[in-house]
Amino acid sequence: MAEVIRENIGLLHDKLTVKLNKEDYYPSFEKSIKDYSKKANIPGFRKGMVPAGMVKKMYGASVFYDAVIKEVEKEIQNYLTTEKPDFFAQPLPMSSDLRNLDMNDPGSYEFPFEIGLKPPVDIDFSKAKVTLHKVKVSDEMINEEIGRLQNRHGKMLDPETVTSEENVLNVNFVEVDAEGNPLPDGISKDNSLLVKYFIPTFREQLMGKKKDESIVLQLNNAFEEKEREWIIGDLGLNKDDVTAGDKSFKMTITKVGLVEKRELNEEFFNEVFPGKELKTEKEFRNELKQEIKKNWDAQSRVQLHDQIYHFLLDTPIQFPDEFLKKWLQRGGEKEKSPEEVEEEFPSFTNQLKWTLISDKIIKENNLEVTQEELRENMKKEILQYFGQMKMDGDTSWIESYIDRMMKEEKQVDASYRRLITDKLFTWAEEHVKPEQKEISADELIAMQHNHHH
Repeated sequence: MAEVIRENIGLLHDKLTVKLNKEDYYPSFEKSIKDYSKKANIPGFRKGMVPAGMVKKMYGASVFYDAVIKEVEKEIQNYLTTEKPDFFAQPLPMSSDLRNLDMNDPGSYEFPFEIGLKPPVDIDFSKAKVTLHKVKVSDEMINEEIGRLQNRHGKMLDPETVTSEENVLNVNFVEVDAEGNPLPDGISKDNSLLVKYFIPTFREQLMGKKKDESIVLQLNNAFEEKEREWIIGDLGLNKDDVTAGDKSFKMTITKVGLVEKRELNEEFFNEVFPGKELKTEKEFRNELKQEIKKNWDAQSRVQLHDQIYHFLLDTPIQFPDEFLKKWLQRGGEKEKSPEEVEEEFPSFTNQLKWTLISDKIIKENNLEVTQEELRENMKKEILQYFGQMKMDGDTSWIESYIDRMMKEEKQVDASYRRLITDKLFTWAEEHVKPEQKEISADELIAMQHNHHH
């Protein structure tokens, strides 16, 4: 009778040996030979009348091999199903001389496999030192947002000349040499800029300019660092190239515009916040403050999640490195080189670590995503996507659209992962008990630029 012997060969690294006797696989081999003789088409014999001996002579070796291997696979899977070892991936076959498989001399065989065992995961949330950074909404932030909304909802005028730093310029950039001559293979790009994006001394040169007038500029001498970095990227230049700012361009004005700001009145308030029925500037500012606060609170929460992620990822966990490197090398469609394995291994184990930790939290705390939550999330995404369109009239198409999305496995999987990850971090928030600290918006933005997951 077949048996599977398990023995430890290293840290979280076991060997499974499948032992077969003749009676375990030989009846299956003989049955396959008989089945072949009934189906084989061999010249000189009627179908179904081919002697078993001839079939065995012609196809016996491969049929014998298949019978033995199928029995090995069946035994290893039965063992894993019955004993339920907590292991990674699939067992890897160890070296075995298959030339010993001889149908003319059937006997006992051994087939060794190796498995990597999942390590225990112990998370101590009491050791988490995390901070919820809260941004205080200032009057300055509210004033800036009001100005932005006044421009966004304002009316575009077409003055003849540039008279203000608030003028909007549609321009064409053409790369030129030191003498102002267009370069044969130089950059040519249209853009739209506010006059105030230029440095103060350059703005003075723009005053009084009209449509179709040009001016030659060097990027370093026309823009401050923040705006220059954006312009360099928009022109298709390498932001990391220290010489990019030395390039010169002939900038031709193709249109002069000026946004007439909206007045702070009841019509404007309710255009920004439809359905709120705001009547006074005070009510409008309070509503705007809550919206700004909601936005920064959401970003604060994302930054807190980043801290929790790194805390969890710092959980000490040992891995069966030897096995995992073998699996990484041999587990794909194409075998990797030892150098490729060493290069990929750190990020591979990081991903594996996060999978173990997140699976543990999800399983032990019965976190789940329901079908209703998936549908609601998809509906939210659809409404956001079509947010700029008026949704008047029949919206029943949304439900049928969601029905189609729910049949797409990739779409459902992506939505599930987002929702279950958010539930995981929401659960973790309650257990790490973060301290609260008030910081500026710039400080929070700097923290966001430094996160790595």
